[in-house]
Amino acid sequence: MALRMAALILFLSLSWPNAIRAQGSPLLVPSPDQIPTLRDDMDHQSLILAATHHLDYLHTLSPTAKIRIGTEIYSKACLLESMETFLDLLKQRLCPAEFDQAVREKFILYQAGGRNTGKKNERQGEMLITGYYEPLLEGSLTKSGPFIHPLYAAPDSLISYRDSVTGKKISGRQESSGNNVPFWTRGEIEEGNLLAGSELVYLKDPVDAFILHVQGSGKIRLRDDSLRALQFAATNGREYKSIGKLLVDEDKMSREEATMPTIRNYLRQNPGEQKRILHHNPRFVFFQWNKKKDSPTGSIGLPLTAGRSIAVDPDTLPTGVMGSHFRTCPALSSTGFCETR
Repeated sequence: MALRMAALILFLSLSWPNAIRAQGSPLLVPSPDQIPTLRDDMDHQSLILAATHHLDYLHTLSPTAKIRIGTEIYSKACLLESMETFLDLLKQRLCPAEFDQAVREKFILYQAGGRNTGKKNERQGEMLITGYYEPLLEGSLTKSGPFIHPLYAAPDSLISYRDSVTGKKISGRQESSGNNVPFWTRGEIEEGNLLAGSELVYLKDPVDAFILHVQGSGKIRLRDDSLRALQFAATNGREYKSIGKLLVDEDKMSREEATMPTIRNYLRQNPGEQKRILHHNPRFVFFQWNKKKDSPTGSIGLPLTAGRSIAVDPDTLPTGVMGSHFRTCPALSSTGFCETR
């Protein structure tokens, strides 16, 4: 029992039986009969790589760091023991049945309670888990020809300060009077050319630039045919607003149709609406060149692992906790390690 309490791992599934409803907690401890067979459907080495990355991250935490999971609070030492135990199991290359049994014996398993239903203290028992892709776009380091739409580095005018009312740390700028105010919106930046001098690279298409803002990183093929990786640096601190939701609300397309290819096609066919729609999202992202890593990084600063890394809500899985999906489901056909951006 001591090992089960000390060694902790989180497992997610989008299709566990007996979906939990009318439960307020984002993480639940299912009964043994609710836990499905735990199996991995991808190559073994990538799972070891993802787990190793997470162990590296845990070593960077403060010795006094504590993370709340469900109703329990776990120390750094406990999380380290969890990951080391899990890696040891992986390296033993157990058969599927032996691995399933070992995980049940050595770990406390949590089930995600699911998304909020909108009612107080009630969750659906279902989760939306999104993957990640890295756009590859043509670009130029100088403004010339068709390359006229810039991506920006974080400007000197961008500052962080604490809101006097909420005490939260927010991004903004300082006026000539010395007052701290919110940073300019996407529309204000683009209409007023307010970031001249902070251009990092130029793209052909404003929609491509917008998609990189949403995605957070990507690769740029420059005019000499070389490739350079861009990664997230900062934002203007404004709230993100979905242009897909806007188009659905305006009856321009159905909710099922609101995918990125469909949205891109709509903007191409309706150029007169493009600026208004893109400026609906006031959030603006600043970038930097990724000089150290070939792959994009997650919120914990480590490379994402292809087929393993997924984006999750930090209100459901706190940063620092490893979540694994060991069961094939319609929305995600491979194991996912949670490394949120």
